[in-house]
Amino acid sequence: MRPLTGFRILDLTRFLSGPYCTMVLAELGADVIKIEQPGSGDDSRRMAPKVNGESYPFAMPNRSKRSVAIDLKHDRGRELFLQLAAGADLVIENFRPGVTRRLGIDYDSMRKVRDDILYCSISGFGQTGPYRDRPGFDIMAQGIGGFLRMTGHPDGKPTKVGIAINDIAAGATAVYSILAAEMNRRQSGAGQYMDISLVDAGLAWTVWESGAYFGNGETPAQTGTRHRRSAPYQAYRTADGYVTIGANTDRLWLRLINDVLKRPDWADDPRFVDLPARMAHLDDLEREIEAITTTLPTDAWVDRLDVAGVPGGPVLTYEETLADPHVQERGMVVDIEHPIIGPMKTIAPPTRFSDLEFSVRSPAPWLGQHTASVLAELGVESDELERLFTDGTLYDAHPELQEGRTA
Repeated sequence: MRPLTGFRILDLTRFLSGPYCTMVLAELGADVIKIEQPGSGDDSRRMAPKVNGESYPFAMPNRSKRSVAIDLKHDRGRELFLQLAAGADLVIENFRPGVTRRLGIDYDSMRKVRDDILYCSISGFGQTGPYRDRPGFDIMAQGIGGFLRMTGHPDGKPTKVGIAINDIAAGATAVYSILAAEMNRRQSGAGQYMDISLVDAGLAWTVWESGAYFGNGETPAQTGTRHRRSAPYQAYRTADGYVTIGANTDRLWLRLINDVLKRPDWADDPRFVDLPARMAHLDDLEREIEAITTTLPTDAWVDRLDVAGVPGGPVLTYEETLADPHVQERGMVVDIEHPIIGPMKTIAPPTRFSDLEFSVRSPAPWLGQHTASVLAELGVESDELERLFTDGTLYDAHPELQEGRTA
């Protein structure tokens, strides 16, 4: 049994932060009902590449869920949503502040149908503060959180982190916040409202940077692949690419210079004699190390580092990463069958529990795939369902694929 079996979520989120959160919860066992707008659905459904008309990027964070396409601006649609909420444990949304209140599906409205409900709001800047009404995506959060000024190479343009880090940070923050709220509810019986912003979630991850700033006023700058507090700790050029080296303690430093680089004289070099010296001479250190590492290919240096017990590794392309034998052996690439896309691959959940199931449960749904079945669970009669499909309150993108229904 999965740990969240029996926990029902109404998921009103779009794009990445909220869908990432609910994907994790779904694969821990929650019944995630993704509520989408008829006709268009989650905005990320428009993202290319598409296979047979279905977005492959959408399918990544929306697997293991059920899709109900229902028009919340329609009176009957909102009534049905409130009926679903009465049996739900969590409502999660990432609209701009104020939208859910206008729709009549905000936290106060939900408490009227279930007083102990959990409710999580994810937004760019949060529900309070002078920027609360600004629309905000990941790159805006990276910009205002300082990430664009601390990523990339010195004297380079502001650089975005390679992944949507603030989106994922907000999604991960929502996961642990929801689990904490549920633990509290099981003890106290009290519901909870959670206000999470992309900016706050990312800022909370600036651990070393905040320590340096609060400690001595140091503003984190662009450092390429260098570490802000340790050296050598970066990627170095090789004869055919790059190798990462993390010899950031005195013990590892001596192993590196004696057993890997074969430069034992550096132990007495005043530029490199200890960590403060190495940090003060980072350019010299990089130049001296790369004069050696560029003489051999990456694999040769990785072998030497492994034998010496010094942390290091290759700098791979994403394609090389997915094909790497270690990643494959860990089962991080999973094959699933989508009803429209067909055979497809996805990234597996990362935790290996000793005795809990945590895995991909099903492919992402097509838009409105479970509209009829979920509402039938509420007791809505088939005649009314057909009428609501006809008038546009409900939607199913592929009724021809449903057993017992025709297009």
